[in-house]
Amino acid sequence: MQDQSRPTEVLRQGKIVDWTAATTHAFTRELSDGTLPENKMRWYLQQDYQFVDGFVRLLASAIAHAPTLADSVPAAQFLAVITGPENTYFLRAMDALGTEPSTEPAPATRAFQDLMAEAAASGRYQNMLAVLVVAEWVYLSWASPENPPKDGLPFWFAEWITLHAGEGFESVVDYLRSQLDIVWPTLDAAEQAEVTRLFHRAVELERDFFDAAYAA
Repeated sequence: MQDQSRPTEVLRQGKIVDWTAATTHAFTRELSDGTLPENKMRWYLQQDYQFVDGFVRLLASAIAHAPTLADSVPAAQFLAVITGPENTYFLRAMDALGTEPSTEPAPATRAFQDLMAEAAASGRYQNMLAVLVVAEWVYLSWASPENPPKDGLPFWFAEWITLHAGEGFESVVDYLRSQLDIVWPTLDAAEQAEVTRLFHRAVELERDFFDAAYAA
């Protein structure tokens, strides 16, 4: 059960309709049961892979702005996962599905790229966390009920689930949430409003991206 007093939970509840739509989307349901058409997965992989560069920059900015070394270590460890196993997954999956990385962002892709860039450029740790929390918590929320993956799933489905579920990924999300929970009470009203805007916009864009992938 979610702790209703945590600032990150309050933020999530403030956009619960879009949150629920993103975390119970037909795209992820069909991915998990193996019925998602390959053309939709190809589009998704090509577009989602375009986030890696911006995400790495955002996460690296958060590491640089973390209050202490202890606060930065879990993010640095997660950065190695993004640039290692997750990056490799994208390349293997696209190769297996007969497609290549794209450099042409769809509108939903561009919008999320712009949000990540805005958070990183702000120089404010809490703004970076707002976007990072949503990006990873949404994925944990849809993938966890599907883990372990259904027997016989192609690896491009199964590994996408396992990359976003399990104790290791749960600890990443809890770390990011805890960092934002801790900093929230130190913010003034204007800063809290900015975090709320970024958090809620990220939720909207997660839903938009799944909508676009499913319509591909």
